[in-house]
Amino acid sequence: MHRPQGEPDPIMRLLVVEDDSKIASFLEKGFREAGFSVDVCHDGVEGLALALTEPYAAAVIDLMLPGLDGLTLIETIRAKAVPTPVIILSARHTVDDRIEGLQRGGDDYMVKPFSFTELLARIQALLRRGKKATEPTILTVGDLQLNPLSHEVKRQGKKIDLPAKEYSLLDLMMRNAGRVLSKTSILEQIYDYSFDPQTNVVDVLVCRLRNHIDKGYDTKLIHTVRGMGYVLRAE
Repeated sequence: MHRPQGEPDPIMRLLVVEDDSKIASFLEKGFREAGFSVDVCHDGVEGLALALTEPYAAAVIDLMLPGLDGLTLIETIRAKAVPTPVIILSARHTVDDRIEGLQRGGDDYMVKPFSFTELLARIQALLRRGKKATEPTILTVGDLQLNPLSHEVKRQGKKIDLPAKEYSLLDLMMRNAGRVLSKTSILEQIYDYSFDPQTNVVDVLVCRLRNHIDKGYDTKLIHTVRGMGYVLRAE
């Protein structure tokens, strides 16, 4: 199992249980670029141990695993009342396979080969569902406030009107305050298409957002982390 250094935020931490090392590496890289912390293991026994002892926002679990198969793993964590949302990722593709996976505790089911963009979108959908009961009334970073219900944005009490894309980016950055978001992550979550290294759409969007929330203020909240992406933080 590979675990990132430091103590990750449990709300953004994923578990990947996949015995194919190439797929596991691909998933780990993609999820990290999307702003998540990731734990990866390659057999069901270790996957079960982690799922029972560590807090995860969601888990991606293969079915054909050494040591302990994926369905038994999922059934076991459900029997232990572990609420972690689970997306099954498997080469088993029949309708019966999908029904069994969902009936035995999976929250979603994707068939290999798969689109990473779709997988990420499905994880984000599961996370949104889980957050509904605990949706914050106001998101605050320094003197900047965002109301997720009314979509009202204020800085130092002054209302700021944002276009839709700029608002979506600010919402994403405020929910991940202090966390560096890569261009890939922003593209996946704001524009929902695969990363094109030649495009500057993210840079342009960040520049427009800066003009709305940082221009005219001594303390800048949006920071560029060279070679990595952007982060919203009050310094």
